[in-house]
Amino acid sequence: MPVPWEALLPFGLVTVMFGAAGTLLNASTRGQNQGKPARYNIDNWDDMMMRRDERLTGHKRGQRDDPQPPAGFETSSIWYTERTT
Repeated sequence: MPVPWEALLPFGLVTVMFGAAGTLLNASTRGQNQGKPARYNIDNWDDMMMRRDERLTGHKRGQRDDPQPPAGFETSSIWYTERTT
């Protein structure tokens, strides 16, 4: 049975394009997460810690090693108060 050589060129192009798209998507995702892989199965605790880290460092994947919070951390709480008149 002869091999249809004319079909190998489009097959190669499609394979290369899917590979390039997947590689670029992975690089974009890691670039947005500061070089760390994406997070899956995030529960309420993880979500709360990510919001706290974002308030501390300015990025949801950032973490700090010094125990001193930045200026203005006391007033950047996620709890909002209601107005009493």
